[in-house]
Amino acid sequence: MPPFFMNKRLIVLLLSIILLVALIGFSLGERDKISWPEQFAKDIVGFGQNIASKPAGFTQGIIENVQDLTNTYSENQTLKARLEELVLLQTQVTDLTRDNEELREIVEIEENLRDFNVVNATVIARNPDQWQESIIIDKGQINGIEKDMAVQTASGMIGRIKDTSQFTSTVELLSARNPNNRVSALIQSEESNVFGLVEGFDLSRDELMVKKIPFDQEVEVGSKVITSGLGGVFPKDLLIGEVTEVSPDEYGLTQTAYVKPASSLYDLEHVMVIERTAAGQDEIEEDSQGEEEEE
Repeated sequence: MPPFFMNKRLIVLLLSIILLVALIGFSLGERDKISWPEQFAKDIVGFGQNIASKPAGFTQGIIENVQDLTNTYSENQTLKARLEELVLLQTQVTDLTRDNEELREIVEIEENLRDFNVVNATVIARNPDQWQESIIIDKGQINGIEKDMAVQTASGMIGRIKDTSQFTSTVELLSARNPNNRVSALIQSEESNVFGLVEGFDLSRDELMVKKIPFDQEVEVGSKVITSGLGGVFPKDLLIGEVTEVSPDEYGLTQTAYVKPASSLYDLEHVMVIERTAAGQDEIEEDSQGEEEEE
């Protein structure tokens, strides 16, 4: 007998390897049922996993509930603070409204420069040859539209009524190349408001130009530009745009502010015609002439 087979340890090792390979092949094969040792092993492992998973799941649920309670408390505190701010703001608005009414009664003012009515309209035509000049809307004299009324979108002012017919009106845009197309503007500042005139449109920048700004007035980039209401035509506080750059004129006597329009002057579909209800310049002049005649 060869010496190899005399070594019992090698024989046992060889048989174990053969048995292990047989078991692996048996377990990898497709079977309808698993053997009872496999069932017993799986049951033991599953029972242990079930016991271990319940405390872990319970602990995780407690942690999640604590986190939810913490988040809810934080959100509740934030909402309470906002509600308190809202109540305070509402109180301030009520007080200011009451003060405004009392002051207007004291000085016997029935109107102010911010009063206006709105007529909604739709753009129905635009001349491709004069794309930056004007648009036509579907509201006219029959709707109370008159010349020189301000026109704006939900974003800001875009122009004025140039002429009207019974059922339509032509709107001259702020970008129109018309030397008479001017708007009395107010540049808002933290220290003091600065007055100027919107006149002209820079085609290369696609921006409006506010001119006649005194050289000693400081205008900050990012300042909002609104209508001043002092031109006698437009109401006050209609948003025009935002200052992007300020430069002195060639003589250094005044400044020019470049303003990015608040509303697109190209993509226009729905607009609002603004009817100023406070006395305009023409009405003021007529009243002055009537008083002089009476004297």
